[in-house]
Amino acid sequence: MDKFETLLLFTRIVELESFSQAADQLGVPRATASNAIKQLEKNLECRLLERTTRHVRTSLDGKAFYERCVHILSELDDAESSLRHTVARPRGILRLDLHGAHATRIVLPNIDQFHRSYPDIELVISSGDRLVDLVREGVDCAVRAGKLHDSSLMARHLATMPQVICASPDYLGRFGMPQHPEELMAHQCVNFFSTTGGVNYSIELIINGKKQAFSPKGWVTVNDAENYVICALRGAGLVQLPRYHVAEALADGRLVEVLNAWQSPGMEVSALYPQHRQLSPRVRVFIDWLLSLYSATFAAEK
Repeated sequence: MDKFETLLLFTRIVELESFSQAADQLGVPRATASNAIKQLEKNLECRLLERTTRHVRTSLDGKAFYERCVHILSELDDAESSLRHTVARPRGILRLDLHGAHATRIVLPNIDQFHRSYPDIELVISSGDRLVDLVREGVDCAVRAGKLHDSSLMARHLATMPQVICASPDYLGRFGMPQHPEELMAHQCVNFFSTTGGVNYSIELIINGKKQAFSPKGWVTVNDAENYVICALRGAGLVQLPRYHVAEALADGRLVEVLNAWQSPGMEVSALYPQHRQLSPRVRVFIDWLLSLYSATFAAEK
């Protein structure tokens, strides 16, 4: 195997955590794949992969090498795409990072539509609560909600998501229905913090044309949107979040909207991508598809 094929093999082994699956995908014998990685480790004079009978995992050196390989292979793929004139029919691997409800409730339920339009693009999707370093980890595009902090990334606005303040009937039965924003401080809320800064997010309302923040006390703090909703359903306090996330719970009465006479500020959602990806045909068509998807999803809520 040449150097390019070996690097591609290595990245597939890491992603699939399997020599045999990676070899099958690339159409090479298992023994060839094993020998190629052994030779790569010999040339680099370090162990890249930790092998057991059931799993393959990266060593610390292997993790760092994988991240560099992803970046190099992506750059090479982009260069080849520009020469092949594949703008009309982009192809290759597109690495995405989708968090929480954006993955499970918006993007992935419609991902087959994207595949039908662009069948030559292979998607590699990561998810979770960890803040991903797009440049270092070779991620092409991420979907993020809320305030953007990394000015080194390019951003495209996808939608403004209407928000709602709500609580469970059990909580409101114990603490009463707030009738005015001034009563919020006598209530409890489920606190939400960001892994980037550890800052609790306040409940915000637009009062007399100005945004005002309220920070009721609470006994539980989370950093995951799904857990945020679960805590509200269990009567832990008030929550404020995009309406789409709790639409079913509001419709069937498991959650009740409060203070709807005052407007909650909308939450912005954006597609982020490294500057060196801004001309990639794969990234461009995916973001265009995201924009159409988010516009359709939130058009009815405007």
